[in-house]
Amino acid sequence: MSLNDPISNVLTIIRNGGRAKKESVDVPASKLTEKILTIFKDDGYIEDFKRMQTNAQGSFRVYLKNSDGQGAIIGLKRVSRPGLRVYKPAAEVPRVLNGMGTAVISTSKGVMSDREARKQKVGGEVLCYIW
Repeated sequence: MSLNDPISNVLTIIRNGGRAKKESVDVPASKLTEKILTIFKDDGYIEDFKRMQTNAQGSFRVYLKNSDGQGAIIGLKRVSRPGLRVYKPAAEVPRVLNGMGTAVISTSKGVMSDREARKQKVGGEVLCYIW
């Protein structure tokens, strides 16, 4: 199966798993996916993730955070996509819900959260929002 946008695929799998109140979901593995999941884990949106060697590419098992029947992820939005790339300079790095959410930015110094990008004063491609 060929995917045009693997980031959207990962976000959709996580969103659907959260809405179905699943304990864990499996997403295809890549270096970019690993960095995005690390940001989600550091900001407290997921419990943990680990690499599973299922095929040549492998996959990540993502353990979703559920408390009192309510998931930690309220919303996910893909911002930059293959048909419309969205770039922001360092001065215009977006805030999600006035800092309550997180924007994932792909910069020249690697993939990082919006707070880290502001601290290092770098801009880049806005991959997604999570709140």
